Amino acid sequence: MADLVLFNKPYGVLSQFTDRGTVTERQTLSDFIDLPGIYPAGRLDRDSEGLMLLTGDGKLQARIADPKFKMPKTYLVQVEGEPDDAALNMLRQGVRLKDGLTRPAEVEPIEDPALWPRDPPIRVRKNIPDSWLKLTIREGRNRQVRRMTAAAGHPTLRLIRWSIGDWTVEDLPLGEWRKDA
Repeated sequence: MADLVLFNKPYGVLSQFTDRGTVTERQTLSDFIDLPGIYPAGRLDRDSEGLMLLTGDGKLQARIADPKFKMPKTYLVQVEGEPDDAALNMLRQGVRLKDGLTRPAEVEPIEDPALWPRDPPIRVRKNIPDSWLKLTIREGRNRQVRRMTAAAGHPTLRLIRWSIGDWTVEDLPLGEWRKDA
């Protein structure tokens, strides 16, 4: 199998190797990874954290990133409020967004996961509780998880991609990478 790199992307890092056209330089993948000939297999928003896969194999890149392959992507999502059964069922059945109905998601409430601290931390509001969901989708629209939870009445506060297919960020420190064995 071709080289595959797993990277635990911190909050605020762009999921590309260069940052063109901005006045202030933002962190990019090149601040963490110095390997020639690899490219991200999919994107992860600047304000999201967690697993990114990178490879120089175009076929593998397509199999990971192209929605037609329906590769599962699992996220740990901290949301505002505590979703009830109606909100969870909405996510499980598919959510109507401006760009159409999403595929059904697998979703379950989870206990607060033991994670690295986010820098900067999320804004905590005393009068509004928050909770965590484990959510798996098989497509990858722009900011999809954030739009889905907002449509279900529970805006996302923190979003961590935990796994893509069988690859996971578990045991991979924040800002670190490793080659898949």
